[in-house]
Amino acid sequence: MTAIPASTPPDWPGQRLGLPETGPRSVARLGRRFGALAIDWGIAVALSAAFFAYDSLVTLLLFVGLQALFTVVINASIGHAVLGMRVVPMAGGMLGVWRPIVRALLIALVIPALLFDENQRGLHDRAAGTVLLRR
Repeated sequence: MTAIPASTPPDWPGQRLGLPETGPRSVARLGRRFGALAIDWGIAVALSAAFFAYDSLVTLLLFVGLQALFTVVINASIGHAVLGMRVVPMAGGMLGVWRPIVRALLIALVIPALLFDENQRGLHDRAAGTVLLRR
């Protein structure tokens, strides 16, 4: 029995998905992702402080709700849109409603978003069948 040689790692995230290395339709890198997360969380905190005397559970619910709502409507959270990213389904076609909801709920759990593959798709993206691309 011969050993199967390990495949060589891709040169850039998304290469095996047929996506370009840079520019539009390339996989959004971690810096942009964290920036978008900070913007989205900041909005949730501001709304929670303004209307709910900063309740941490309300902040989390606002974050998840805003993530799901804006991803359904414009294929991006507010932070994604500001930083030039969008969520697209791997299979093509429409994003639908269930993908953004699953994605937002898993992001709220934190751990799925921190575990990602060679294409920088977190477990939340893999479960929802999506990828975060640059516009």
